[in-house]
Amino acid sequence: MDRSALPVQVVIDCADPAALAEFWAGALAPRGYAVPAPPGGFADWPSFLAAQGLPEERFNDASALEAEGQPRIFFQRVPEPKEGKNRLHLDLLGGGGPSVPMEEQRRRVAAEVERLEALGAVRGEEHAEMGVHWVTMRDPEGNEFCV
Repeated sequence: MDRSALPVQVVIDCADPAALAEFWAGALAPRGYAVPAPPGGFADWPSFLAAQGLPEERFNDASALEAEGQPRIFFQRVPEPKEGKNRLHLDLLGGGGPSVPMEEQRRRVAAEVERLEALGAVRGEEHAEMGVHWVTMRDPEGNEFCV
């Protein structure tokens, strides 16, 4: 994917970029997201990073997910732990919105929540407001998101 054409990148600070990217790759796979292949025909990212002269202890400094026509999601390692509530979060829009009957929204959201829990997410509170049903969740590092 030509990243120069993408207008937005969402950056998530974390302790373990590779693990968090793996979780989110699974969570966002139905939306076309995946970890991109390394440039230059390298077999894998460690081979590419070693060829760039990056010390092995820095191989997990960052990771990313891409999907055609969507914002890139970039994970960067930071030394400090997450504290407090996110100021920005991802919303996976699992229910279909107010044009979908509430019971159908509940069914769709429940199925997506179950799938995400199997990947390592933690279920939070259930909500219904203005004709929309959603559940708050946390990824493996505690970052909030909604389904």
